[in-house]
Amino acid sequence: MLTLDALRWGPASKGKAKQLVVLCHGLGADGYDLIDLAPTWANACPDAVFASVHAPYPHDSGSGRQWWSVADRRPAVMEAGARRAVPFLNNFLDAELARQDLPCDAYAIMGFSQGAMAALFTGLRRPTPPRVILAFSGALLAPETLAAEMKNQTRVLLVHGEADDVVPVERSREAEAALQAAGVPVDAHYIPRLGHGIDDCGLSFGALALQRGFA
Repeated sequence: MLTLDALRWGPASKGKAKQLVVLCHGLGADGYDLIDLAPTWANACPDAVFASVHAPYPHDSGSGRQWWSVADRRPAVMEAGARRAVPFLNNFLDAELARQDLPCDAYAIMGFSQGAMAALFTGLRRPTPPRVILAFSGALLAPETLAAEMKNQTRVLLVHGEADDVVPVERSREAEAALQAAGVPVDAHYIPRLGHGIDDCGLSFGALALQRGFA
């Protein structure tokens, strides 16, 4: 299986890493798209190393990367794509924890857009749960399978702009309801006038979630 590559930053404390934060970019981007979050969030977790992964597949357009193709967006096809992406992310998480000589639970997963979908789908199905899952402008794929397949009930942060015209905010509202129904603790924030992106409010919510997760 293809091994995911990543950009790494930290720890800000300059000592040995005590936590791992894995960042999963959106459709058509790559690891460079999110690595700049690391210096901001390092204030909340100065002992964390941040790894911004490159998704496994080239984007259909030939520019950037993707976790799976979205040429066909029917729910069953999207679910199948997510299932193919899970082993890539799982293998990276396990390998990076070993690489950093960290305990198997000393990690968090963050994703934006398609990366948020991958983070939610993967993180809740891992036997050793992440400390927290941060999902920005994403969605919960195959919610009907979650209760039967989930391996943990780690806390989830959902952040979504109400003016998002790429992934509608309703997708995070649906995710919030499905996660709560499955017993997953959720902190959800819907930001007025924000489109498909992460603003200062979202950065603050993320920092707090990481700080609490690693406390």
